[in-house]
Amino acid sequence: MIKTIKITELKPGMYINLPSAWRAHPFMRNSFTITSRKQIQKLVDYGIHEVNIDDVKGLPPDSVIEEVEELEKDFSDEYRIIAEKLNEVLTDKSMEPAKRAEAIHVHSADMMRNLWENPTGEKIAQFKSDVVGIVDLVLSDDTTNRHLLNITSYDYDTYIHSVNVGVLSLSLSKVLFKKENKHDMNALGAGFFLHDLGKIHIDEAIINKPGKLTPEEMAIMRKHPGMGFKLLHETRQISDENRLIVLQHHERYDGSGYPRGIRGDDIHVYGRICSVADVYDALVSKRPYKAPLKPFAALKLMKEEMLGHFHKDVFEKFVMLFK
Repeated sequence: MIKTIKITELKPGMYINLPSAWRAHPFMRNSFTITSRKQIQKLVDYGIHEVNIDDVKGLPPDSVIEEVEELEKDFSDEYRIIAEKLNEVLTDKSMEPAKRAEAIHVHSADMMRNLWENPTGEKIAQFKSDVVGIVDLVLSDDTTNRHLLNITSYDYDTYIHSVNVGVLSLSLSKVLFKKENKHDMNALGAGFFLHDLGKIHIDEAIINKPGKLTPEEMAIMRKHPGMGFKLLHETRQISDENRLIVLQHHERYDGSGYPRGIRGDDIHVYGRICSVADVYDALVSKRPYKAPLKPFAALKLMKEEMLGHFHKDVFEKFVMLFK
């Protein structure tokens, strides 16, 4: 029998049925047995207050269990499942472009979420291979790519932001480097999608804080580019040049950025590209403490109040993506 209970009543051993809509919850399955408190905490962190349980397939609400938790099941095979779904969409040219773009966006965000849970060298290597399909689409399918660029209505989370910045940065690179053949666009794409990887070491309470960070919290946040650079160096899956995307995406052309406060041409062109995309997506995304800006309003604000932050040619080419 299906019963609705409060999240505070959920216990390991209960069988839950979650909404089937995309991004309604943080798990790949909609129905499964809870095996650990860690899974329950994920639901809490996702803002879920009530769940439906099936007391025929699992423990009933009034059950009493020993507080001994089983090891959470290794869902490493889920990454493969997600990647396969993404590949199906990427190769299905019969889909209407808008729907295709949305499906690519959803599966890409799910792939990012799975990678972040355990970013081993092996998983990063696999991600580099799987992101090639997205790079190829951005480079070859202008119609679907335009729909991808216009997906700005979802609530912000780090995984969605990573996908948005990856697509925006690749689209800008396509314009900037169209007459050059010295850039490895596949490796570049992986670097853009992984630009915020260092945030796995930052407390989620700071990342998702619904308000201005304190100076202490900001000091912690400013460590994430260096942490991401170090992680990618240790796993040896991203080239030195592409790791600069991770290290420099918060640097600003006028020297006001972080972590090193470098300026001008000392910032690698890949870092300059990611910087513009990162700021734009932050402005057009819905956050707990602000409403999203429309694309034109975001670009106008960047031009009037932040122009010194960006390389002039890079920013102008970025604006032209939305003409």
